[in-house]
Amino acid sequence: MSYQVLARKWRPKSFETLVGQEHVVRALSHALTTGRLHHAYLFTGTRGVGKTTISRILAKSLNCETGITATPCGVCSACTEIDSGRFVDYVEMDAASNRGVDDMAALLEKAAYAPARGRYKVYMIDEVHMLSGHAFNAMLKTLEEPPEHMKFILATTDPQKIPVTVLSRCLQFNLKQMPQSHIIDHLSRILGEEGVSFEPGALRHLAKGAHGSMRDALSLLDQAIAHGAGKVEEAGVRDMLGTVGEDHLYELLDALRAQDPAALIAVADGMEARSLNFDSALQEFAVLLHRIALMQMAPQALGDAFERERLAAYAESFDAEYLQLAYQICLHGREELALAPDDYTGFTMNLLRLHAFQPQVPGSAPMRAPAPQTAPAPRAAPAVAVQPSATERQAHAGSTGSMPEDSSPERVSGQDVGVEEVSPRVPAAPTQALGPDVDWHALIQQAQLGGLVRELAQNCEMLTCEGQSLKLRLPPAHRHLTAMPGTQSKLQDSLRQIFGENLRLSIEIGDVSSQTPAQRNDEVRKQRHAEAVASLAADPFVQELVERFDGTLVEASVKPIQEK
Repeated sequence: MSYQVLARKWRPKSFETLVGQEHVVRALSHALTTGRLHHAYLFTGTRGVGKTTISRILAKSLNCETGITATPCGVCSACTEIDSGRFVDYVEMDAASNRGVDDMAALLEKAAYAPARGRYKVYMIDEVHMLSGHAFNAMLKTLEEPPEHMKFILATTDPQKIPVTVLSRCLQFNLKQMPQSHIIDHLSRILGEEGVSFEPGALRHLAKGAHGSMRDALSLLDQAIAHGAGKVEEAGVRDMLGTVGEDHLYELLDALRAQDPAALIAVADGMEARSLNFDSALQEFAVLLHRIALMQMAPQALGDAFERERLAAYAESFDAEYLQLAYQICLHGREELALAPDDYTGFTMNLLRLHAFQPQVPGSAPMRAPAPQTAPAPRAAPAVAVQPSATERQAHAGSTGSMPEDSSPERVSGQDVGVEEVSPRVPAAPTQALGPDVDWHALIQQAQLGGLVRELAQNCEMLTCEGQSLKLRLPPAHRHLTAMPGTQSKLQDSLRQIFGENLRLSIEIGDVSSQTPAQRNDEVRKQRHAEAVASLAADPFVQELVERFDGTLVEASVKPIQEK
């Protein structure tokens, strides 16, 4: 027996085995059970979502020898012949190749006769929007008042092209695109039945490449099995589809976080060497930026705990404003890719644009130990018996002019060394006392916070500031900022640089009673914007332009100069 492709072999033959169209199955099952059968049905949806499959199941339900039922037996002659396309009273017509009025007239002439074997004559017209205007007009009367033994099933991928006079005579069901989770479950079940080994990551790539079409997913699965010599492996599927792996995407993120343009270009070179699709790369990178933004604003929307943990570090490294800008750069980059000299040039230019627009946020880089003091050690410092390390000896040799040029490490260890050079490292002394007169807004500026830590601090109000305890309150709308791993501890570490290592920070959730730094900044920004708009409106040159060209001043486009 010749090989049958998976899309045909595993076509659902009953409503119970249909995947992903529960709303349509529920409506049709109730209609068949209660006997409330319409004479014309219209199924709309993209390719490969089940329009023809549902049509055949419905035809079996109407003509099954066990009676009209929502669960056809599948073994009687009517059911088996409909499945194989040989049932005389079930006709599938392609409107793309039979679109004229003569074709429609011939169909309607045959429809007038009683069914030869079945209970109903069922006419399924695929891609019905391809019919000509005269053909639609010819079928209107029959479609409105068909013979009792006749049922119409229309299917289309473009319902907007169907006349409203036809739409009003049909029951319309819009078939949804298949969710990736449904496609993955269905593919894994089929591979288990077929006895084919697979990697779960490969199915995710196939489901994504199917774009919501189950038939496309099964066709890609056939191709993947052939490509992998009987195995479905993630690396093989990526090579087959030309998709960009997560490793490349995270390498791009790491290079952006490190502000390393050379690393960005190196990643692009590696992708070009593997002939990966740069348009797909920008698309997938935009999706990843969206996931990071969700991690910042609504982490509960990410159901995968492993993904949340992986994205948490990136969510802390990038500002929310920059993520929005980077997302827009990726979207516009896809549009401009066709205008670029070549895909590689367009893609690398977008990467450089992502780097160029990345803000230099103070405090966003990892904190480093303070540099050694370069001032000479006091001459009156007492000698210390502790022997300095090699690093400290080099620092001392480079920062003081009192050491002889031919001094050796042995001689250095025996000399008088200043206390500043050899004292053990201790936590930095507080540079400011903690008290009720502390200005929280100014303190945030002094701490030079960055990323989500700065956003957390700016949306808090200071409640109490006593001894070594600092208590803040965060509005419920920003509760997600405390759910980010490490944000509260990093804020405490930054404040300890100012108030000392004994500082204890606590944050409670509740309505604020005073103005937070974020609210104050927003108020100042609005005030400066209003002043800028008023200044422009009062400018004689602008007034002349508005009067001469009958124009208006678009206030949203006004940007204050040197906006902080």
